[in-house]
Amino acid sequence: MNPHHLPPPRLGPHPQHPHHRTGNQPPHTPRRPLWTCRACAQPWPCPEARLLLKAEYHTRQQHLSIYLAGLYHDAMHDLYHLNPHDAPTPHQLFNRFVAWGPFRRSSSEARE
Repeated sequence: MNPHHLPPPRLGPHPQHPHHRTGNQPPHTPRRPLWTCRACAQPWPCPEARLLLKAEYHTRQQHLSIYLAGLYHDAMHDLYHLNPHDAPTPHQLFNRFVAWGPFRRSSSEARE
């Protein structure tokens, strides 16, 4: 696919977090519709974005979960629209966007 002719991303929550910036470096926010990090080009949320998001939302963890769930939904739509045959599976995207967040449970807790 030609990167100059990418489809426009969905209109969902604006991925403006984390707010933290270092000098002239771009923030660790997603570049849509590819969902790569603007700062390090890793799949977003990159490890640095995860740390920054946890710090930014440390007193509002439920807001972080809602924010990540909305972005997960938009990323699934964007990535499947770009390449329906090689897109990450829903399980992979869930782990990437939501499972690392504040309200995860271990497998032993899930059995109780």
